[in-house]
Amino acid sequence: MDANERREILSAILDTTRECVIVANKDSRVSGWNEAARRAFSPNSSPDGRRISEVLRDLELHEAFGRALNDGLESEIRLEIAGGERKFDVHVSPLDLGEDREAIAFFYETTRLDRLEIVRQEFLSNISHELRTPLTSILAFVETLEDGGIDDEANNRRFLGVIRRNAERMNSLIADILELSQIEAGRVAVEPTAVALGSLVNEIFLALGTKANSREIKLVSRVDPSVRVFADIQRLEQMLVNLIDNAIKFDRTGGVVTVSYENRGSVDVISVSDTGEGILPEHLARIFERFYRVDRARSREMGGTGLGLAIVKHLARLHKGDAAVESALGQGSTFRIELPALAK
Repeated sequence: MDANERREILSAILDTTRECVIVANKDSRVSGWNEAARRAFSPNSSPDGRRISEVLRDLELHEAFGRALNDGLESEIRLEIAGGERKFDVHVSPLDLGEDREAIAFFYETTRLDRLEIVRQEFLSNISHELRTPLTSILAFVETLEDGGIDDEANNRRFLGVIRRNAERMNSLIADILELSQIEAGRVAVEPTAVALGSLVNEIFLALGTKANSREIKLVSRVDPSVRVFADIQRLEQMLVNLIDNAIKFDRTGGVVTVSYENRGSVDVISVSDTGEGILPEHLARIFERFYRVDRARSREMGGTGLGLAIVKHLARLHKGDAAVESALGQGSTFRIELPALAK
């Protein structure tokens, strides 16, 4: 088999490889590539005949090709392009197809895995922090009771109340973590039916009425009794409870929480608005992230877990819809659930 035949076989193999592959000749010029490499590294022109340093401006990669071409040595390097937006593990090795030695590099993209690892680390860090705070409080008050506080009739019940509140907070947090994990793992299914939205909103208002009254907040429904939306009633209730409860927590004393409905052709939009302080623009893009809080101290004080809005977003997407937010400082915020409209 001559060199041309071997090169044809190599080209056929490269075309079937999902990873990006580049071959360089003795002059460090590209002599072979596959379509994945062209799309990733030279989308606007063919890389054929161009120097490796022109296609990818990375000194470590250039040196790895040099070691393979000049010394016949293999290399493993890390490559980041587009300002670190895409990351690759690169294996460069010598390649002998004829009289002159060449070098071949396989680029294994790790961008998605790296992002998932960052998310995993942040998630574990957040969980540890969120659990540590109430647990520290519980242990402190248990020690106080053990050291004689249990006989302090003026304060022992207050100590027990603090322990209970922190235990309930931990229980809520763990329940939300399990719920979110089940949703993200695809273990939660929705069974949409026609739901009388007005009746559901009124039931939620009844359940949250005591909390609203304690802050002198008025609950207003602008949903016509005839409105029907296509959703899993249990999951829709879960989303609305989260949003209405949040609106009550973060509205100003004496404010108004309003639930309204609008049909936008193929989309039904359910809105939950408050008259609170509003949310700064820099927070809006991240408001649905897990554990993201605009005001961490106030959220913890109100008993929030930092997962409610993430659950809303995931459940809306399970319905093939979405969740969104709009806010203006000093005027309040509006959270929206967008669902595919019920066929007329």
